[in-house]
Amino acid sequence: MSAVQDASLRPGRVHTGEWTAVAFSLGYFFCVLTAYYVIRPLRDQLSAAVGSTQLPWFYAATLIATLALTPVFSGLVSRYPRRIVVPLVYGFFIACLLGFVPLFAEHGPLSPRALGTLFFVWISVFNLFVVSVFWSFMTDIWNEGQARRLFPLIAVAGTVGSLAGPALTRVLVERIGVAPLLLVSAGLLASSLLFVGLLGRWARVHGARRHEAAHDAAIGGGMFDGLKQVFANPFMRSMAILLLLGDWIGTVNYGLVVDYSKATFVDAVARTRFAADLDLMTNLLALATQLLITPWLLARRGAATVIGAWSLVTVAALLTVALAADPHAPLARAFPAFGAALSWLPEALATMLGSMPAVALALIVSRGLAYGMANPARESLFASAARTLRYKGKNAVDTAAWRFGDVAVATAMVALRSAGVGVAGLAGISATVAAGAGLIGWNLARWVQRGAAAESGPRA
Repeated sequence: MSAVQDASLRPGRVHTGEWTAVAFSLGYFFCVLTAYYVIRPLRDQLSAAVGSTQLPWFYAATLIATLALTPVFSGLVSRYPRRIVVPLVYGFFIACLLGFVPLFAEHGPLSPRALGTLFFVWISVFNLFVVSVFWSFMTDIWNEGQARRLFPLIAVAGTVGSLAGPALTRVLVERIGVAPLLLVSAGLLASSLLFVGLLGRWARVHGARRHEAAHDAAIGGGMFDGLKQVFANPFMRSMAILLLLGDWIGTVNYGLVVDYSKATFVDAVARTRFAADLDLMTNLLALATQLLITPWLLARRGAATVIGAWSLVTVAALLTVALAADPHAPLARAFPAFGAALSWLPEALATMLGSMPAVALALIVSRGLAYGMANPARESLFASAARTLRYKGKNAVDTAAWRFGDVAVATAMVALRSAGVGVAGLAGISATVAAGAGLIGWNLARWVQRGAAAESGPRA
């Protein structure tokens, strides 16, 4: 690699002419993730209240809603240009947030269980579509080389938003109540539309891609193209498999922590505080990896190495659960060496981590590294894909395939527990899945990188 090429791939390096669009991208992702994390604790508190045995029903309802909306989204991008589709999608979710406000009133028309189920399904669909649309928009603005340099930096803004969201909720909920938090989230999502407009204008003027007019046009095709691409296109099929394997890890870890929370905490306030602590530590880990590891590793070594590193560390965290004598015991007590290793952290954070059980640590590590390492690497692979794959196929993978995986994994988890498989067994299975995901992700990323270098990658 020449000195010029080496400098151009320097992690996080922003080239002349990119600064304005990078700033807009950072603001866009910050608003999106903050809007989500302001209202996310409501969902997690609901899950802990009912336990993991109810998750298959929640996920099944979410899958139905996702399958209904995915063809609608595919139809929109087939008929209308980007400047119409993105505001339309976000406007729909803003309207939903406003519609939930009266339902969360003290004497609302729905029972707490009915409202909770409805909100669980809606916020899951909200997260999938809003974030998927963001990354589709990013891969439309930046090319493959820019994605490798800039996506880790852009992902940091999302992580900062994921820290700001729970902090806002903790500060505001006791002052303004629950329902007004929905208005706060709606305002943040509306602010993201400002950045969408600014980015679209910048791309049309400066041409982040050689033929920006073509990238701003309607894509064409049919409503079910995205779902067809998942089965017919080798690249999309591999991306779907990689996501489903990651979904197994995340859903099983989430279910184990949900059951721990239900058994340990007796009221909604304690469960909500525990969920907020998990989010805080998860997102701090994601931020640290996004700042210190992923930019350098992704720019210099590529997505294959990043995915491989994520897999190895996740396997180690899951084996800790599988081998622990009591996976629900505080880590500082179960592993004295772990407690001693936390002494260099701030006292509040060290105390918080030391009190966490092994099942919570596995969730923090796997989810934090997924946010901070695996997701930026995975999203960078789409920058080499054809535009119809980036909007239709990617959205189908990120929504329908993901929610299908949620249902399948949650149902399998309930069945395994009914068959006598305990926490250690589930963690061991997940460790095997994480190893397989690393191998598949490594091979897929290497194939994409070779194809991009030969100018005949997934576009072909």
